[in-house]
Amino acid sequence: MEEKLQRKGQACTVGFFHKPRNYSRRALLLSIMRFDDIKSQKLFILLLDLKPEGINELKTALRLSPGTSQHDMDLPRNVLSDDEIHKVMQSLGGLSLNENVKVKEFLNRADSILQMAMSRLEEELVHILVQHKQYFEPEYVSFHSCQEDAVYDESFVSLEDETVEETSQRVSSGNVSGEYIVDLVHPRVIPDLKAIADVMFASNYDQEFCEVFIGVRKAALDEYFVILAMEKFSIEDVLKLKWSTLSSEIKKWNWAMKIIIQVYLASEKQLCYKILGEFGSVSSFCFVEIAKASLLCLLNFGEAITMGSIQLEKLFRLLDMYEVLNDLLVDIDDLLFEEVGSYVRIEFHELLRKLGHYARATFFELRSAIVSDTSLKPLPRGGIHPLTRYVMNYIKTLTIYDHTINMLLKDHDMDCSNPVAELENEQEISSVTSCALAFQLQLVTSALECNLVNKSKLYKEDALRHIFLLNNIHYMVQKVKNSDLRHFFGDEWIRKHNGKFQQHATSYQRATWSSVLSFLRVDSPGSCSILKTSPKERCKEFSIAFEEVYKNQTQWCISDPQLQEDLRIANLKVIHAYRTFLGITRISDKHIKYKVDDLEKLLLDFFEGSQRSLRSSHRR
Repeated sequence: MEEKLQRKGQACTVGFFHKPRNYSRRALLLSIMRFDDIKSQKLFILLLDLKPEGINELKTALRLSPGTSQHDMDLPRNVLSDDEIHKVMQSLGGLSLNENVKVKEFLNRADSILQMAMSRLEEELVHILVQHKQYFEPEYVSFHSCQEDAVYDESFVSLEDETVEETSQRVSSGNVSGEYIVDLVHPRVIPDLKAIADVMFASNYDQEFCEVFIGVRKAALDEYFVILAMEKFSIEDVLKLKWSTLSSEIKKWNWAMKIIIQVYLASEKQLCYKILGEFGSVSSFCFVEIAKASLLCLLNFGEAITMGSIQLEKLFRLLDMYEVLNDLLVDIDDLLFEEVGSYVRIEFHELLRKLGHYARATFFELRSAIVSDTSLKPLPRGGIHPLTRYVMNYIKTLTIYDHTINMLLKDHDMDCSNPVAELENEQEISSVTSCALAFQLQLVTSALECNLVNKSKLYKEDALRHIFLLNNIHYMVQKVKNSDLRHFFGDEWIRKHNGKFQQHATSYQRATWSSVLSFLRVDSPGSCSILKTSPKERCKEFSIAFEEVYKNQTQWCISDPQLQEDLRIANLKVIHAYRTFLGITRISDKHIKYKVDDLEKLLLDFFEGSQRSLRSSHRR
């Protein structure tokens, strides 16, 4: 306690508090009435008795009876009028330390009494702030119940469409609308807090008041971080987190940023102004000191995110962070517009720039990852490749962030000689399909198509190669046609790619049935062609060829029901040719292994993804 009193007796040399200690006599009078220490009261009165001309005014003004304890914050103003205080101050003002040794002793005692009074007021300040603090938990603090997003990763693991459809509940859905101020301390104690500030500032104990006030309010803010389940990670801690944990922490960071800045700190700044607004820049100084540590903690988390390696699965979280911070910059600038908060304000602007750069680099990584994705073995059954699913679902999700991505890409130089530009030359380009994001998305799908063509070359059967490309291009078209991607690709792109998968369908049929149908050729009357085999032999060879096709293509896969049905209908031309052949050649039933109806049923087994056993319609 002695060390504390000695420290408080020294002149303050920190910041705007730099001024010598010069206690006002009014502050001494206000302070003495807060003690039930009668000895101290009498000692103080004795000090005033050294000037006889002031004693009558003082005795009349104080009227303190032994044992009286006065705690009402407004009581001093009622006991002493301004004129009476002025007379007492004049009376004390003539004291000289050189007049009498006792004078110096009494002044030292008075200084100790004042220090004790200020210590009591500090304790009261802490008590009021702690006992009457209030927290809020608005309805939009709901990140614990947010659905987990689909996880994209650089290995292009297949994603189920229905999962991706539900991806990314946008942080914007929880926006705090407008200014939302809450009472962080109960309103009824604000006058008491302000009165304590008035007394301590009048006694030149402004630094002590601010230290206590800042300390208690900082602790309250730290407690609110716990309520929000926000851990204060160091940069090193963040860099060590696994992606699943980090993704969850980023979501919490986004929510906490909105609540802390738009609600909590906005309310904290108003609280500081209500109590300290009459003391100029002190209010802003205290607010910045209260908020600085927590704001820097939030900044450090964002800074750590930008230091990580570029990985595609991070992009959506990065865009969320960028959007949240970009939306909050106006609020941050309003909270920290004074010079005392300029450092923190500038750091937030710098973090936004870094997040934008990191998100843009990650976005461009998508195309590079597609180009570099190679396969040593073909995808079994010729189905939709995981890469195709991944890329199309990925870019579909990107359209949610179209405004932000276009803003990040606006300064990026686009290579107009790229083949994608040729895709746009003949189409009527709207403001959406001609935006930077549309251009980049078409670059991505162009790279995907090239990759798929290379992967198709791994198949030995030409027909399966076309089934693979047919499946994947059809999937791409459906994704574009049935989502917001349509606005970025345009109807012309859809028409051209419809044509592409139809070409592959035609090529598939040619590769599958050309050799099979050759056995069903029949010479027309007057033809000079002489077939070397008899109709009976050709019918047998046709059956063998059909069985081989059946064996292979029942295990091939076409997952889209409509596309599967369309190809089966197209394959009916084989049935027509077979029926015609049997009608013309009039082969005996005992040489016919499959009837026409049998073949029609067998064609229904094609593209089911599992090999089937043949069912003979004729026993020999």
